[in-house]
Amino acid sequence: MKNIKIYEPDDKMVTLIKDNYSVLQALGSFGINLGFGDKTVSETCRLNGVDTYTFLAVVNFTINNSANFDDDDQISVPTLLRYLKASHTYYLDFQLPFIQRELKESINENDPLGKLIMKIYDEYSQEIRRHMKYEEKTLFPYVEALLDGNQTLNYNIETFSKHHEQTDHKLRELKLMIIKYLPSDSLRNNQLTATLYDIFNNEEWLRHHADVEDHIFTPAIKRLERLNNQNDVTKNISSMVFNGAQESGEALSDREKDVIVGVVQGLQNKEIADRLNISVHTVITHRRNIARKLQIHSPAGLTIYAIVNGLVDISSVKL
Repeated sequence: MKNIKIYEPDDKMVTLIKDNYSVLQALGSFGINLGFGDKTVSETCRLNGVDTYTFLAVVNFTINNSANFDDDDQISVPTLLRYLKASHTYYLDFQLPFIQRELKESINENDPLGKLIMKIYDEYSQEIRRHMKYEEKTLFPYVEALLDGNQTLNYNIETFSKHHEQTDHKLRELKLMIIKYLPSDSLRNNQLTATLYDIFNNEEWLRHHADVEDHIFTPAIKRLERLNNQNDVTKNISSMVFNGAQESGEALSDREKDVIVGVVQGLQNKEIADRLNISVHTVITHRRNIARKLQIHSPAGLTIYAIVNGLVDISSVKL
């Protein structure tokens, strides 16, 4: 049973692991190997070039899930970035293939239901891989530039902070399929039970990873953006986007938001009409109302509005 407490730098690292075995997965991501003897947390972190405060912030947060890091200027962004990069490597190169092998050994792939389960897992893996590779290609280089004192004005941390709920439904579907509908003999039942246990652990790990990004990493990058004193352009864009709606006092309807998404994705009026099952005349009327409410008259301006307000993911927009 886990021992819920707040761990301090002078606590023994081995005690932390004995109390909370799930921390084992985090050690490798921080670059800490086993074999630290009776050293304290601070001694172990110092020997491995890890910021002790940041290590304990992540550990205590994932154990207790209660902390506020919005104004915590002691968090080390380089340490967090190293942790997140290594976590991606662990998950993509080890965890996903490991569970895939377990599943293949636990089910009969010649059975239609078995094939469907593998298909669901493969789709889940592809979505996770695509999401993490997207972060590695865009978010991590952006943060590295911030650390070097250079802020890319096309991006900000708000753009990347809400991407962690997209794949949950596939994993839930996979678990339910196995639990409810997959027949098995005694041997396969034992194998499936062990695999399910790993899938549940996998889900918990991914949730912790997303929580660290949302509640520790994102606030830290926001502070870094402020320190660089280069977020004025982002503020001006937000002001431009919101002022039109505030002046008119009229909020966009859900249908108008759907039309904006279509415009941002490069669709013509007829294509938007076909997608939404409305007439071209109605699309034109919606676009006229959108321009009036927002005082934005160009596709580029609507693209900025859609990104800032979360109507589209920046990764789906050709900048």
